[in-house]
Amino acid sequence: MGDPDAVFKAYDVRGTYPDQLDAELCRAVGSAVARFTGAERLLVVRDMRPSGVELSAAFAEGARSMGTRVTDLGMASTDFLYFASGTLDSPGAMFTASHNPANYNGIKLCQAGAAPIGAETGLVEIKRLATEYLANPAEGDLAPMDHAEMLEDYGAHVRGFVDASVLRPLRVVADTANGMGGLVAPIVFAPLPFELSVLYGELDGTFPNHPADPIQPENQADLKAAVLEEKADVGLAFDGDADRVFLVDELGATVSGSLTTALVAASMLEKHPGATILYNLICSKVVPETIADRGGVGVRTRVGHSYIKQSMAETGAVFGGEHSGHYYFAENYRADSGLIAAMVVLELMSKSDRPLSELLEPFRRYADSGEINTEVPDPEAAVGAVADAVAGCGASVDRLDGLTVDHGDWWYNLRPSNTEPLLRLNVEAPDEDACRRHVDEVLELVARVSG
Repeated sequence: MGDPDAVFKAYDVRGTYPDQLDAELCRAVGSAVARFTGAERLLVVRDMRPSGVELSAAFAEGARSMGTRVTDLGMASTDFLYFASGTLDSPGAMFTASHNPANYNGIKLCQAGAAPIGAETGLVEIKRLATEYLANPAEGDLAPMDHAEMLEDYGAHVRGFVDASVLRPLRVVADTANGMGGLVAPIVFAPLPFELSVLYGELDGTFPNHPADPIQPENQADLKAAVLEEKADVGLAFDGDADRVFLVDELGATVSGSLTTALVAASMLEKHPGATILYNLICSKVVPETIADRGGVGVRTRVGHSYIKQSMAETGAVFGGEHSGHYYFAENYRADSGLIAAMVVLELMSKSDRPLSELLEPFRRYADSGEINTEVPDPEAAVGAVADAVAGCGASVDRLDGLTVDHGDWWYNLRPSNTEPLLRLNVEAPDEDACRRHVDEVLELVARVSG
């Protein structure tokens, strides 16, 4: 039997198949989601992982046993689920483990209108109801199940974020890593004047070419080589469920999530002067600086989609970005979509008639370490110990999400992982030498106080 304690995380349900997450547990989660939402209908989508067929069917059966109709939308990306949930005003479940290896699977959940379901917005209660179901399974008649096709509508929705009349025939390479981008990207691009070349577009949840985790530099190597070989204008690196994207410029250089956030924020403020833009606390300082320079209102948030979406609703923000490659749009039901962000960047490139590296030059002000993970026995205690060690050091310190220490010319954030015994470190400094030096300094401090 699957293990609820092992798979219920802060933002979703996720674990190894079938020891942690199996059909019986998914059936229980389906019943729990039906009871929690009280909806007449639930939407179900899955990615290309082989276990998704069995697990999504079991989830649907559990929901139907509660009298809830289920609409199966087939295979698609996570941002497609958010589009469908917003369009049909129904709660939904996406079966995916995103960037995790092939032996994982999981469930991302949302309320009607793509509203988030996380630990603070229902996931704890769903876990309780699922555990209750496992102890005493319901045996009621099954409500109906139907199927629907909405991929073309989704493609039109994504294209609706740009003015197609200004687009020019740019050459684009997309590495979809055998994930769902191989299905949805060609649908979105089909009517546009771009020349799209897809690497590893075959849907294969065993990931035979490389992991579907584009934040890791080694997983961008093939894309960078293809961009240079094909003399492409831009490269797009998607994760397994294609809700995140990282850009590679025409010179084969990685574009961080922070730089993409700054670039898209500038575009959104051109279309919505004075608007509110969200950014999470591990984004580069260039993001709030760009928002202020363009006359916008910047709001700093915790890391994680449930916090971003909630803050967007509270502040009326038109856009939000995360360093991890998630980009949120108010007109996308406040949900994230890597493809929409890619469209906005391609529109900017078309209108400016300048290469991406030149567009990004004004934003390349700092050097960052990327996320550095350190295994420690107790991440929460380690963060507390570092906080105590730096108290009174003269830096600005806050505990919004983990620990952020800002020394003025450089800063860092330490956060415990939500899923593993890891401490996540992000450092930003004026240049690469200073960044490396400060990374060593912080890691030495972590080792000393957590040893």
